[in-house]
Amino acid sequence: MDNPFEVRAEGLYCKPGQFYIDAWAPVDTCIVTHGHSDHARWGHRHYVCTDTTVEILKRRLGADCPLEAWPYEKRVKMGNCWVSLHPAGHILGSAQVRIETPQTVAVVSGDYKRALDASCEPFEVQTCDIFVTESTFGLPIYQWEPDDVTAKKIDAWWQTNQVKGLNSVLFCYALGKAQRLLRMLKPYAKKPLFVHGAILPFADLYKKKGIALADYLSVSDAPLSGELILAPPSAQGSPWMKRFLPYKTALASGWMQVRGVRRRKNVDQGFILSDHADWPALLQTVQETQASLILTTHGNAAVLARYLQENQHEAYSLSGAEWMEEGEA
Repeated sequence: MDNPFEVRAEGLYCKPGQFYIDAWAPVDTCIVTHGHSDHARWGHRHYVCTDTTVEILKRRLGADCPLEAWPYEKRVKMGNCWVSLHPAGHILGSAQVRIETPQTVAVVSGDYKRALDASCEPFEVQTCDIFVTESTFGLPIYQWEPDDVTAKKIDAWWQTNQVKGLNSVLFCYALGKAQRLLRMLKPYAKKPLFVHGAILPFADLYKKKGIALADYLSVSDAPLSGELILAPPSAQGSPWMKRFLPYKTALASGWMQVRGVRRRKNVDQGFILSDHADWPALLQTVQETQASLILTTHGNAAVLARYLQENQHEAYSLSGAEWMEEGEA
């Protein structure tokens, strides 16, 4: 089996295609799996991503950023391989990268989730020989509940605070998580929610793309009482928060699964909600790809690789070089 990958100082490199995927240092050509800043960095000479991600990157990296948009499933010849992008289910426009050479089909998952989420395109399994999987939550403790269960908990928390005359400030990532919450809370919100300025343009983009969200308004200087406000975690403890006094705070994150994180994050309430695959979904995806070689990356990469090895898979962490063919290291 021909292995198309190298781990270089700039990031994951596809040798036959002569491009990087989610490079963390400037490169000539980079395929970007989605618009979060840890995957889409400034400085590349040429970016390739889905058409929705192009709109996100224009806002984050500048309108003159050298971007090339591909629709899902379009096959493009790059060097000595064919490349296509496929839904990853992480956020709107997120993609897996499928690389086909005459000898091998390899898929790089990017960040992905398998949970049902009406705010973005659902994950599509790609059968392959080599599967590069994220493992952000690659421990058995991480198992997510359905969105409607979490939405009911958030609504109950909001209503309890509202009766007491308290605002409810829910911290969440400005791109992806906030829009997912607006979609989840649509059946429960009897009045508009309020959103931080960092969330607003991405919520508008989701609406433009046809995603049905709860009604929302931009936070103004007017005093609020008993409202639900979505804000990025960076707003916590800032002077911006003073306008909402008195209030209760909460954080929507997969990390809320671990006891003690809520206390360390200094919030009143935690809601378990992640845009990444949980442990059962990681294992399910590995099986469904039918890949003979699994490469793990991000988070608990070594743990997941070791578990897969113990269960008759050839699997290695991308942080090590043992998965590379002799001589390549």
